[in-house]
Amino acid sequence: MDQVTDRELKKVMADFLEMGHVDNIAAMYRQDETYYNWTGELLDDDRFAVRLGISVLFEILQAEQPSKTCLAIPSLQKLLQSDHPHIRGEAISVLAIIGSKEAIDIIAAQTGDESPQIRELVEEILAENGR
Repeated sequence: MDQVTDRELKKVMADFLEMGHVDNIAAMYRQDETYYNWTGELLDDDRFAVRLGISVLFEILQAEQPSKTCLAIPSLQKLLQSDHPHIRGEAISVLAIIGSKEAIDIIAAQTGDESPQIRELVEEILAENGR
């Protein structure tokens, strides 16, 4: 039987997110927490529906197993160096869903982002978190 590569599985996961099958991906994350490490790669997708799916996924996971969502922080933090403001914004939004002290501290460090939209997003998140 042929093995599925990580690259192929990431593509399938992104395709499922695009199709709105977020529950399937949530089940995968619940089954194998190493998928949290792939969050940044999945979020760094040209398709808006995939990026939206990641946000919905993390809302589900945060409600069900909030102690695990922090596992995605390193992969999301890498995206804060993206040349694309929309990707940085998506990463910040998912960090806000995670909402841990570490995630909010990382968001707070983005107050000097070159994009006015990102700075505004950061300010809103920090205000919501009493900072």
